[in-house]
Amino acid sequence: MLLRPRQKELVSKTVDALYTHGNTLAVAPTGAGKTIMLSAVLGRMFDRDIERACVLAHRDELTFQNEGKFKRVNPSLSTSIFNANEKSWDGQVAFAMVQTLSRESNLHSLPPLDALVIDEAHHARADSYMRVIEHAQNINPNMKLLGMTATPNRGDKKGLRPIFSNVSDQITVKELIASGHLVPPRTFVMNVGVQEELSKVRKTALDYDMGAVADIMNTRPINDAVVQHWKEKAGDRQTVVFCSTVEHARDVMASFISAGFATGMIWGDMSETDRADTLAAYGKGDLQVIVNVAVLTEGWDHPPTSCIVLLRPSSYKSTMIQMIGRGLRTVDPAEFPGIIKKDCVVLDFGTSTLMHGSLEQEVQLDDQFIEGDAPYKDCPECGADVPLASKECLLCGYIWEGQPEADTTQTADFHMTEIDILKRSSFLWCDLRGDDQYFIATGFEAWGGVFYRDGEWYAVGGRKNHAVKLLAAGERIVCFAAADDWINLFETESAAHKTKNWLHQPATEKQLRHLPPEYRNDYSLTRYKASALMTMRFNNTAIRQVIENGRVAA
Repeated sequence: MLLRPRQKELVSKTVDALYTHGNTLAVAPTGAGKTIMLSAVLGRMFDRDIERACVLAHRDELTFQNEGKFKRVNPSLSTSIFNANEKSWDGQVAFAMVQTLSRESNLHSLPPLDALVIDEAHHARADSYMRVIEHAQNINPNMKLLGMTATPNRGDKKGLRPIFSNVSDQITVKELIASGHLVPPRTFVMNVGVQEELSKVRKTALDYDMGAVADIMNTRPINDAVVQHWKEKAGDRQTVVFCSTVEHARDVMASFISAGFATGMIWGDMSETDRADTLAAYGKGDLQVIVNVAVLTEGWDHPPTSCIVLLRPSSYKSTMIQMIGRGLRTVDPAEFPGIIKKDCVVLDFGTSTLMHGSLEQEVQLDDQFIEGDAPYKDCPECGADVPLASKECLLCGYIWEGQPEADTTQTADFHMTEIDILKRSSFLWCDLRGDDQYFIATGFEAWGGVFYRDGEWYAVGGRKNHAVKLLAAGERIVCFAAADDWINLFETESAAHKTKNWLHQPATEKQLRHLPPEYRNDYSLTRYKASALMTMRFNNTAIRQVIENGRVAA
């Protein structure tokens, strides 16, 4: 398996930091491939000098997902599981549940580790993680400690400096959107007449007073207005709604249902069975809208989700990023036939996007304790303390320029230069017809194609003895990302022949026998382009079929 170029960069910097400092934190958002990268880091360390490692997570599904992806990246290394049902240290790398390992009786079974990896490392200052980290360091003071997270800044403002002294690298949301691995958000601030009231809500120890938020937001006229705005902006999209309280969520759900939209609800005290059934119904498309209260912010994804509705403010940027991130995943058409996703509409009826702006985070390893109910700003006219989300000073009437005045102003406009994945790929992409519409790249075990048909881009992948597969549909860059990732999945460095000499040598006689006669007079035809043309010719019918099936399903 090959890593993307940006993944290789993070892995290299992270390994260097671990051997320089003994610890490091690597930051990468949803869609960056955190598990693939942490697996590659460990693989390089095993090649170098380590003999035993552990990857620590806080949910069983993460433990098994991490182990599965690790085996794909490092097939020669053995693994084992340490959780409530299975307690084994037999593997060179153990994948452990922190809730199980942190118990005193289980900690004593912990062997000396050369490396410990904390997945979702923003949780690392919790007592359970600290017990494991400190015990492992006591056994082996030279142990390397790696943290991987998408949201390094904790909501309680406690920094990760006591655990990690440095940040090796940070992949940004903007990079992943530009490379086609996430879809862009289109964010609208929806003013239903309560922004000033929301800006006055005070904070509790953890966040804004959600009871006070509900008192403002949870009225029948506002809930009906929310549904009406949503119908206008995103009424055909699967949607996740974030509410302030359980009662608020129930009333919002009732408004969606009364308007004729299949809607479900998730909350913290819901039974495991009911939660699973509701999420399954949303996953199958039986529900178009799912309303929740602080449950679906982390560790859950349904890629067809293409609208996020924020009906609560968030004092912490990390929480806002987690909520919006639920809608930024790209869609695999094999898993979700007929769904073409080009962006995610974010409807903010609170003040989060006004307050926090972009989805990027500046990593803060140190504690950030602020006196009073931050965040506030000083009025330049009278010096009053004004809530950061306010656009007008309540004392003197000063108006901050640049704040949205209309109720449907788009506030997130990503001005990005598209990363040329054709140049950054480990493989050479051939423009078969010279019209920038038909591309093929090949390896020894797999090939990928990107084609433009009837106003839409499609990514297709194939491999030996397997059926051709539709990988993506929609934006050009998303399709190139999907096709390139497909080839990387099955190839190794030996197949990444982009810089090999034979690439530009003339096509062989054997190759020419498999191509139309006109190519015999094309003396510029290279071996690699001939290989790409043969791939297209041999798979042309299957390629057309999967694209046509995708178009019909859509």
